[in-house]
Amino acid sequence: MLRWFKKKDSPTATPLTTDLHSHLLPALDDGVQTFEQAEEIIREFQRLGYTRLITSPHVMSDSYRNTTEGILARLGELRHYLQERGIAMELHSAAEYYLDENLMHMLENNMPLLTLGKNYLLFETNFLTEPFNMKEFIFLAAVKGYRPVLAHPERYMYLLRDEAKLQDYLDRGILFQVNIGSIVGHYSRDVQQAAHRLIDKGWVHFLGSDCHHLQHAQLIARAQGMKYFQKALSLPLLNHTL
Repeated sequence: MLRWFKKKDSPTATPLTTDLHSHLLPALDDGVQTFEQAEEIIREFQRLGYTRLITSPHVMSDSYRNTTEGILARLGELRHYLQERGIAMELHSAAEYYLDENLMHMLENNMPLLTLGKNYLLFETNFLTEPFNMKEFIFLAAVKGYRPVLAHPERYMYLLRDEAKLQDYLDRGILFQVNIGSIVGHYSRDVQQAAHRLIDKGWVHFLGSDCHHLQHAQLIARAQGMKYFQKALSLPLLNHTL
């Protein structure tokens, strides 16, 4: 029997009911590769108390050349797959856009982008250095009617201990999405400490799983008893508004 049917394995439900960052559309990026893998993870989210998942495949010109049309088509396929199996989960898709020339081109040419809610634009950057066009992107996104949401700011080397730059981003209108895995120390001690500092500052607007595989979803259960996860939940998070 599959693990999620065992009563003894039932985790404590999280107060979060909406997750906004995951990679659950099969074979689009470095996340799940099969519909069966997606099903297993989504059942785990159900057990954790989630009712709405907004998945966010990578859009990156060098590696994952996903299009809005292709993402929505795969979303429809996954919804159909879940419906056939009687799995009740509200499933939507945004995207995690890599800040590159392709994203700038799409913004400049008013190409349709997949957002969280009406206008929250989830994006990421390279992990080592600040993009040379970061400020240009922030301005252009705002002009086009988007509110940029920086995925996992705690994981970027150029932001690890630069509170002034983080404050500058906030002042320019960027919102921050912290990974639950960072809070529990999944990536590294430095990343965990950076996540804790963001929580202490109150600079967390969204919590996300960044789920690529089942183990990432299971980190949410581990987080339940952790002080900093509970402290993050006490912040005015925006997950429920999506």
